[in-house]
Amino acid sequence: SGAILEYLQDTYDNIGRFKPADAQGKQHYRFWLHYAEGSLMPLLLMRLLFTSLGKPPVPLGLRTLGGVIGKGAQKAYLNPQLETHARFIDGHLANHPWFAGEQLSMADIQMSFPLFALLARGGIAHLDHINAWKARVEMRPAWQRAIQQGGPFTISGG
Repeated sequence: SGAILEYLQDTYDNIGRFKPADAQGKQHYRFWLHYAEGSLMPLLLMRLLFTSLGKPPVPLGLRTLGGVIGKGAQKAYLNPQLETHARFIDGHLANHPWFAGEQLSMADIQMSFPLFALLARGGIAHLDHINAWKARVEMRPAWQRAIQQGGPFTISGG
């Protein structure tokens, strides 16, 4: 997905609207664009997998054991890791309104799904800077138009 966003950026954003021009902004842009897919999304996918171990289509006889293993892995590893990552992200957003500086960039677009998913599934609602960033995303006219045309954006809990 980072490669796709870079392609769209390079091909269609001729004026650099969604990529910072300054050196620090470019560094943050590159970092967060790939952090989402390389560090955060694998944990979210693991959480989805471990949550599913106690549910169909896992064979009925294995669901109880699968559920115990899944919940144990989440409690011992995934939840603490996600909290660590969320605090790291929140710390960055404490000093920057957007992931790559002073304006929305492709890095924010890339980080939007994992952060919206984390917020929807609980556990990071106490992190004020992530919530403020989400509010800024949702206040953007393009977001408002997308909601008007496509309907509410929801990510189910799990």
